[in-house]
Amino acid sequence: MAKEKTVYTCSECGGISPKWLGKCPHCSAWNTLEETRAEPAAGKNRMQALARGLNAAQPVTTLADIEAADVSRTPTSLEELDRVLGGGIVAGGVVLIGGDPGIGKSTLLLQALDALSRQMPVLYVTGEESGAQVALRARRLGLDGSHVRVQAEIQLENIIATLAAEKPAFCVIDSIQTVFSDQLTSAPGSVAQVRECAAHLTRVAKSSGCTMVLVGHVTKEGALAGPRVLEHIVDTVLYFEGDTHSSFRLIRAIKNRFGAVNEIGVFAMTDKGLKGVTNPSAIFLSTHSEPVPGSCVLVTLEGTRPLLVEIQALVDAGGPSPRRLSVGLERDRLAMLLAVLHRHAGMACFDQDVFVNAVGGVRISEPAADLAVLLAIQSSLRGRPLPKGFIAFGEVGLAGEIRPAPRGQDRLKEAAKLGFSIAVVPKANAPKKPIEGLTIHAVDRVEEAIELVRSLM
Repeated sequence: MAKEKTVYTCSECGGISPKWLGKCPHCSAWNTLEETRAEPAAGKNRMQALARGLNAAQPVTTLADIEAADVSRTPTSLEELDRVLGGGIVAGGVVLIGGDPGIGKSTLLLQALDALSRQMPVLYVTGEESGAQVALRARRLGLDGSHVRVQAEIQLENIIATLAAEKPAFCVIDSIQTVFSDQLTSAPGSVAQVRECAAHLTRVAKSSGCTMVLVGHVTKEGALAGPRVLEHIVDTVLYFEGDTHSSFRLIRAIKNRFGAVNEIGVFAMTDKGLKGVTNPSAIFLSTHSEPVPGSCVLVTLEGTRPLLVEIQALVDAGGPSPRRLSVGLERDRLAMLLAVLHRHAGMACFDQDVFVNAVGGVRISEPAADLAVLLAIQSSLRGRPLPKGFIAFGEVGLAGEIRPAPRGQDRLKEAAKLGFSIAVVPKANAPKKPIEGLTIHAVDRVEEAIELVRSLM
């Protein structure tokens, strides 16, 4: 019997190489080539199903002549999910949601299916569980589920036939890595299967107007498993974040063709499923009865939502090789801020261990956190707490200047609403009209901010 021919497929871009290489020749990624069985030549029949209805050439139209209206949205009744999606689901939209095992993806989508089933036909296709397991979870969550149609299937052709027969307006595929097509001989979850099945399901969603949600597995690094082309095919990419040991979950939009990106939704896991958190700032603030050294509250921006996050710093005597460790913030930026603090404010930490943490497990990527980090470090170094009700934000440059942060007015209003009374902000973010209950100090340089804070302690 002839030996089956194998090829090596890149897990990042899906490129094919006849032999194993350490570096993918297509996308230059390292150690991503995996051995798979070679697909037999299928001629033109393989793509006939995908190209059905596209035999005639599409006409060329001037952009100004194309009629375009705002897309209509249907709320899912889960306000935090609607916020991330941009207001609700869009007919014909394809959403890819990924997250760690056990984080709550299936639970959230089952809750959304149950709520939407009262106003439209819905379908839940599960490839990882049986129908009985889905029913047990629905009963555990206290969901009615009387109008939720369920199919336990992993073959693509059968799923497409069910979609044509049921004609749902909202469909969940859990998960895309378990689906396989008879047109390909590779195993479910392989690069070719994931790419082909996602393309077929996307075509069905666009042609029928059914909103499709694809659940995706993640790798040990936290990225979505499968080729990156999967994220390019879909309209919206959502990431489910959070520690399985904590009851709080964050859902973040990385890509959204119908709404804003970098939006964040906050959920709390309860015995009745995921519940939206209306005031997420309470999660990211510690419950100190009195101010403590090394703590500074930052007003950060997640999409269109201002969030108050406590930044904690601990400066301790280090050895000959002091450590710099940050949780929730970039470690390289921490090293840069320590250099700025030494050069422009005269505070040296070269013989000290410096640890910085963002409370609540939130990840902060915007540079507006720089000023709060510096003030928390100097508070810990001097052993004196910042004033009660103190907040700060602003980007710090290498020359010691403090640059403005976007939407400074919204940040200050959110802080005043939550009872904070003292703010140190960049001079360009100083409001023209005073904000009731908030004393605002505008600064232009790092050394000016340090001197101001020392006078307030």
